[in-house]
Formats: sequence, C-alpha cells, structure tokens
Amino acid sequence: MTPEELKRLVSQGEAERPEPKHRICVCVAAACLSSNSDQVKQALENELAARGIAPECEVKGVGCMGLCSAGPLVAVEPDGVTYQHVTSTDAAEIVEHLGQQPIERLTCPTETPFFTKQYKIVLENSGIIDPEKIEDYIARDGYTALARVLEDMSPQEVIDEITRSGLRGRGGAGYPTGLKWSTVAKAGGTRKFVICNADEGDPGAFMDRSVLESDPHRVLEGMAIAAYAVGASQGYLYVRAEYPLAVKRLRTAIRQAERLGLLGNNICGTTFSFHVDIRLGAGAFVCGEETALIASIEGKRGQPRPRPPYPAEYGLWGYPTLINNVETFANVAPIIRNGGDWYASIGTEKSKGTKVFALAGAVKNTGLIEVPMGITLREIIFDIGGGIPGGRKFKAVQTGGPSGGCIPEQYMDMPVDYESLAVVGSIMGSGGMIVMDETSCMVDVAKFFMDFCMTESCGKCVPCRVGTAQMYGILQRITSGEATMSELALLEELCDMVKYTSLCGLGQTAPNPVLSTLQYFRDEYIAHIVEKRCPAGVCQMPVREGH
Repeated sequence: MTPEELKRLVSQGEAERPEPKHRICVCVAAACLSSNSDQVKQALENELAARGIAPECEVKGVGCMGLCSAGPLVAVEPDGVTYQHVTSTDAAEIVEHLGQQPIERLTCPTETPFFTKQYKIVLENSGIIDPEKIEDYIARDGYTALARVLEDMSPQEVIDEITRSGLRGRGGAGYPTGLKWSTVAKAGGTRKFVICNADEGDPGAFMDRSVLESDPHRVLEGMAIAAYAVGASQGYLYVRAEYPLAVKRLRTAIRQAERLGLLGNNICGTTFSFHVDIRLGAGAFVCGEETALIASIEGKRGQPRPRPPYPAEYGLWGYPTLINNVETFANVAPIIRNGGDWYASIGTEKSKGTKVFALAGAVKNTGLIEVPMGITLREIIFDIGGGIPGGRKFKAVQTGGPSGGCIPEQYMDMPVDYESLAVVGSIMGSGGMIVMDETSCMVDVAKFFMDFCMTESCGKCVPCRVGTAQMYGILQRITSGEATMSELALLEELCDMVKYTSLCGLGQTAPNPVLSTLQYFRDEYIAHIVEKRCPAGVCQMPVREGH
C-alpha cells in the first residue's frame, strides 16, 4: 500500500459522510476526563439531537489540548474558539452560540504565550484527531512515512535519516538515536526485538501517557519504522498498568492497524512483517531502567543487571533489542516525512528538535507543552506557564524527576538542553518540570524524592538499598531539627558513595536532588540544623526556649 493508496482509502470513507457545518471537539484525555469531559461530550450530543441539527454538527472526542489546568476544554470549528472549564450544563449555551459571538465567560484566550510559544511535532495531532479512529490519523499523513520507507528506502537509509536529524533519546539519557539503531542493526542474531518504554514513573510526569492517549498510532508507526531499520519482526509496548486509558486506546489502535495491513504480516503488501504486543508494568519505578524492563517482559522480577552486555547486543531473551521511549518513537514519522535536515534545523547545536514537558507545581498554566530545545526556563515558566500564582516569588524548578536536580532563580535565563541542565546539576529526564515557590522547603523537597527512591529501590545492590535509606534517615533528622553538622557531612559522603557505586541509574542519580539543593540552598540546611528553624515554615521543628 503506497502513501497515495492510504490517502485514497481515507478519502473514500470521508466522501461517504458530508463535512459538518460545525465540529465541536471535546478533550477526552485523562486530565479532562477526570473533570467529567465525557459528560460534557454526552450533553453536547444530546443537545444537538434535541434540536435536530446532529447531522450538520459533529461532536468529536480528541486528545490532550495541553492546558490541563483549564479543563475540560472544548474547541469549536470553524469558529476558531476554545472554551475552558466547561461543564455539562454549558452544552445548550455552546450549541446556541455556534457560528455566533463566543461565550465570553467560557472563552479560553488562544493568542497567549502558552499557545503561541510552542512548537509542536510530537503533539501536532493532539487535540485535533480522534485517538480511537485510525482514519483521522491517516488523514493527517499518518502511516505515509511507513509506506514511504517500505516502498523507497533501505534500512540503512532510514538509519542515516534518523542520524542526520540529531534525534536523541527522550527517555532521559539523551543517547543518539541513530547510533543506537545502527548498533542493533549491525548486531548478529536470528531474531531482534523493538521495545517501547512507556513505564513513565517520575512524580508529576504525564508526557508519555498523554501521547499514548491522544495519538497512539504515531508511536506504533515509529516502532514499525524502527523495526524495519534494525531488522526486527516483534515489538513490545511496556506500559504502566496505572494508565488504563492509554492501554485501551493502544489496543484499539493495534487492532485497527492490523485490520488495514499496517501492522502484522506483509505490511503494505511487502515482505516486511511486524507484530506488536502490550505488556503491563506493575508500578515498579526501577522497571524504567532498560535491563529491569527486559527482565519484567521475560516474566522475571524487574531488577537491573550489570552492563555490558548492552540490550543492543544481548537484550530480550538474549537477542539484540532496540529500546526507545514513547516520545522518541513519536518523533520518527515526522523526521521521515520532512527529512532529517528539517528536524536538525530546530533546537541547539547538540540538542536537536523539540521536547515535551509536563509543566506542574506552583505555576498558573499547568499542562502539556512542546517547545524547541534551547528555550529558556524563564520563557517556559513565566511566558508559557504564566508565572507564579498568588503573587508569590519563584524559588526553584525541578527537572528530571527523582533523578534530576532543583534549579534556582539565578539560572532562569539558561537554555533548556541536555548540556546546560547537566552543568547546573540537573538532567532533562523524560520531561517532568515541577515549579516551586517560596512556600517550598528545599530540604523537605530533597527528603520527598529520597523517600521515593528508597521505596522504589529494587534492593539488588547494597549502595542503593542501604544508602538511600541512610540518606533518608539523615534528611528526616534534619527536617525534625535533630541533626548535627557532622550528619550533614555524612550525608554528602553518602551521596558520593551511592552515586558512584550503585548498579543502575536509579541509585546512581538518586542523590541528585540532595546534591543540587545542597549546592544552591545550603543555607536552608544550616537553618534547620543550627537554628532549628525551617525558613519556609514547612517542617515541624522543636520549640526553642525563649521562643
């Protein structure tokens, strides 16, 4: 099946139903569903039916529109208006105003920096297509990249295009994607596998979940192209069981793609076959580490193993295995469609393309954003994010989840890319970005992340199993006013030991929140220890005599 035949398939289906006079798009991603957007959608459908205008107006469920803090969101086309905080009781009024002056009290301003400063590649279809209809995806050039690859490109040409793009792994490490694909392609063996790591476990992170819920076919197409490039015939999507909506839509997408011959045997009438299965994770954070993830798929306990050998040479059941995360695969089809040079023209010299972030915490506009690499933290937090609510002062932003660090105000104008974040003691991570204001105690923040790492440690290696527990104990004593300065010195020694002797990335990066807060907010640690005082007023300290 050529790209033209794909389009013809869709156009035939579209011809059978006339273009509606109005299309009302309702966000049905998890964030808006939690605010009852499904009831809003049903109320709008009922209202159109009651007025007898359902045939000329379509109510359509779409993926995440980004501004989660304003949900449920409803967009009306061709009016070009977006409504925020919509409830089912607003349905009649919305239908009444179709083609007329927008409802002022519900209108969401779309000319604000939140929308205008974004650059959408991964999220180009989110909020536009129905994630449960493959026809919608194909109508937006979906699967044309796969068809082109199978028709016109050799596996090496595909790898060359990905290499030329400069795409780096979006799971956190930033390893060059083209180099990883090339390593797997060159590996010997009778079988090869492709795995999509969708085990998103960072607190406050929801990037991968939103992509899977809003545009599942994009990830499947990326996996299929990767499989063709490296010579694999079987793929696995390793998804958190806590993401039931994403799992449901992925299963639907796989069935639809198989029905049209875009997955399964002899894809697009060629000799290339690729099957995709879903494996559910049981909520273990350590299974985001690739060797622990492989063990989990194999039915073993999810524990990491020493590397080398790396999965690219010895992976799933001992065969060469390519592992990329959701966002990495979501970039593949646009790169093939538009060319590696196009993608390389976006971003910075060493960090190409865009990055999806889950913006959360003490910021007005929380939600999902996609920005070009190299944008500054100030632009993200104060322009796109709208600044700190309640007139409070910005204090720090935490990137990279439990593996990342807390960045203070003095670095607000630094570019957001892999290299710059590493210089200030943080990492890109998978894309979580938590903003903190003056009401946050940085020692308490470090304790929270250490508690998380201690709990999620698989226990296989002593430095992580024991070290994180010891570090958490010291942080607990500091926040309760019981620690001494010698314990602070011991905490720093433990950070060094855990960082350099742990088996996998969980333990190796667990000290990062402690190290970064010690670097930039040491005065808060001193205040807790010496003055028995929490500057932010968060920690319960003992009452001192005379106070």
